[in-house]
Amino acid sequence: MASTNRWLRPEVYPLFASVSVAVGICAMQLVRNITTNPEVRVTKENRTAGILENHEEGERYAEHGLRKFVRKRQPQIMPSVNNFFSDPN
Repeated sequence: MASTNRWLRPEVYPLFASVSVAVGICAMQLVRNITTNPEVRVTKENRTAGILENHEEGERYAEHGLRKFVRKRQPQIMPSVNNFFSDPN
């Protein structure tokens, strides 16, 4: 009971949340690499294939959906606030 009260205080919840998000992002990236990366071969049959010249599969892996979505956007977090303070109107 004493250890539960020590670690489950309301002040610790944001720390648990941020660590959980970080672990989730790492797990998602690991699963993505194992399942879709053309250079990672898990099965024995694929490992014996050696080096493959499969440029289409590598291009599909490198140009994923998030990269395509972000490519057409401005590299700003809050463009309306930046424009308010930087544009002379």
